[in-house]
Amino acid sequence: MPERDHDIVLFGATGYTGALTAEYLAKHAGEGVRWALAGRNRAKLDALSERLGIDVPLLHADVNDEASLRSVAEAARVVITTVGPYVTYGEPLVAACAAAGTDYVDLTGEPEFVDRMYVRHHAEAERSGARIVHACGFDSIPHDLGVLFTVEQLPEGVPLQVRGFVRAGGKPSGGTFHSAMTAFSRVRQTQQAHKERREAESRDNGRRVRLEAKPHRELGYWAVPMPTIDPQVIARSARALERYGPDFTYGHYAGVKRLPVALGGVAGVASLFAAAQVPPVRKALLGRLSPGDGPSDSDREKGWFKVRFVGEGGGKRVVTMVSGGDPGYTETSRMLAESALCLAQDDLPKTAGQVTTAVAMGDALIARLQRAGIAFEVLES
Repeated sequence: MPERDHDIVLFGATGYTGALTAEYLAKHAGEGVRWALAGRNRAKLDALSERLGIDVPLLHADVNDEASLRSVAEAARVVITTVGPYVTYGEPLVAACAAAGTDYVDLTGEPEFVDRMYVRHHAEAERSGARIVHACGFDSIPHDLGVLFTVEQLPEGVPLQVRGFVRAGGKPSGGTFHSAMTAFSRVRQTQQAHKERREAESRDNGRRVRLEAKPHRELGYWAVPMPTIDPQVIARSARALERYGPDFTYGHYAGVKRLPVALGGVAGVASLFAAAQVPPVRKALLGRLSPGDGPSDSDREKGWFKVRFVGEGGGKRVVTMVSGGDPGYTETSRMLAESALCLAQDDLPKTAGQVTTAVAMGDALIARLQRAGIAFEVLES
């Protein structure tokens, strides 16, 4: 990459998660990292930099001004964006980064957006050398890298099976809620985007990858399939990386201790899905929680997550765990910032185009997250 003015530019820094990401960079980026804040409201950027006590460049960027996004992309080695829902606001920045050869990271958990960006911009990013890395928060780093960590404890060159069990506590993310409701209301568009991606990408590398979704009981939990983007991300890592073996199967579940709670969770998701199909109801629900809303510091301190994985293959069984604090905000901003720092600073495999965190950064990012306080552990082997 030619020399750029900035190693990292954070777009959307004045939102709730964006401000937490800026705060993390202010404390942990290090003196040698040249980073900047970008947004459309200069007064808010000034207020944030003053509150954080930082002196970094403040750049103008607006999703409705493609020239401003081009300027930011051409000036940066890595761009972080927290501006969602991404299916509504995200594409112009992806396009700018793909054209400029600039690495890109976001927080999206929206399958439609990820698939559409692959179809429209993967080839250009491959040509320019840009690494487009979606889902760099709680969706989907603990799961994607947790599976990689688990696979690395198992024999090579044999069929492998991994199951993930997610447990978490904390206030819901306003941005995640808006993204989920948007996705629920766009089922047909999501299916069409997935179909177009399948037609566009090549999968003929001799490896077989399957996803399972079988409710069952394991590790003392009722395992309820989770309709998130995480299994899709993991499947793409498995197709790309030989270490996952010639035949790989993954199942992604919420781990619930009590059956009535599990059934209530399923009913709750079904109710939200139904509500999302009725525009006035969807609008009313979205109006109750802004994408920029977030909990107090004391509420975030109570948050936690634990994702346990069971891996089997070649006659060996392992149980691993990835765990940390508040998933929706504290750890998500940490993961996002460390992903950008990893792309900007670390010696990584040569990749380009739309790639997953496991493919683009893998063990280097796991090591960074461990140093940052997110645990990757082997519980049984």
